[in-house]
Amino acid sequence: MKLSQFKFKLPESQVALEPPHKAFENEDGTIDKVYRRDECRLMVVHRKSETFDIFKKDDEGNDTNQPLLFRDIINYLDEGDVMILNDTKVFPARLYGTKEKTDAKIEVFLLRELNEELRLWDVLVEPARKIRIGNKLFFDEDGPMVAEVIDNTTSRGRTLRFLYDCPHDEFKRELFALGSAPLPRYIVDKRDVTPEDEENFQTIYARHEGAVTAPASGLHFSREVMKRLEIRGIDFSYITVHCGLGSFDAIEVEDLTKHKMNSEQMIIDSKACSTVNNAKKEGRKICAVGISTLRATESAVGTDCMLKEFSGWTNKFIFPPYNFNLADSLIANFYHPESTMMMATAAFGGYDLIYNAYEAAVKNGFMFGCYGDAMLILND
Repeated sequence: MKLSQFKFKLPESQVALEPPHKAFENEDGTIDKVYRRDECRLMVVHRKSETFDIFKKDDEGNDTNQPLLFRDIINYLDEGDVMILNDTKVFPARLYGTKEKTDAKIEVFLLRELNEELRLWDVLVEPARKIRIGNKLFFDEDGPMVAEVIDNTTSRGRTLRFLYDCPHDEFKRELFALGSAPLPRYIVDKRDVTPEDEENFQTIYARHEGAVTAPASGLHFSREVMKRLEIRGIDFSYITVHCGLGSFDAIEVEDLTKHKMNSEQMIIDSKACSTVNNAKKEGRKICAVGISTLRATESAVGTDCMLKEFSGWTNKFIFPPYNFNLADSLIANFYHPESTMMMATAAFGGYDLIYNAYEAAVKNGFMFGCYGDAMLILND
């Protein structure tokens, strides 16, 4: 398929800058916000009937005027179904420092630690033109956090060596204390990152640190929803995919077969495989939560359509047409035009159906992006 086939007009007002919340004005005029991650809107897409629902149904199956919310997802799942969740944990990857001598403000985006002993990190810097090998960056006026640029990796990429002599755990703690939640650029260009983002931009089941962006479809799960799913008899299978920035990279080729995804580290253990494969053998349904989970499971599924243990990296790029071998259903967000996430969603649900669903989402005021609304695609 072609890149241009994934264009659509997305109003700026429908790009979510915050999670769902209710605002309350205090007597002094200040505003308090109560965030409710499971109260985003939900669209349910039915692949076989090529229909989609945006409103709740009455007892006779007719649409009401009440929009579906994410917490209603429990009504579309059956006892014994398995949800595959990405339990990666986002770390505070965005730092701001100053360049030695000039005091120029520099944004440093941590990507991954390259060498624990030497304190080497792979990072992105902005503005990159000001940062050369040998430059020193200072991150804390009152503290010792200093880094030296030792290599240029890409136009914006650099390797930094942090000059901080202490135990590694203390170094990581001090480094992350200087960082903030790594919200996507389309959000930080519009508003400041807040302390609330540290919690909001993290799934409630996050366990294994390593992601520089959140697995957004998992952000809708509240503790209440998880408990209700557990009571209903839904099984959970946890895998780890350390989400990187590759999904946000602009595709620069019209022919999608020529686009190369950046790699993401993924780990699928025997316990996850057992939960999924037992369900498959018994004819129960498998729901992939998010595009990172979908890519990872398709990277690790065998020719027998069973999930295999995996520890390594994947750069799998999914776009239509694509034959899926594991998941029966998918939870996704509404993504930006021409994004790899939208393409994977269209591959799973069918290009025409998903494109029509996106047009309906825009028309009906759904919110897009990491903090936006949710879509459930079912094979019925």
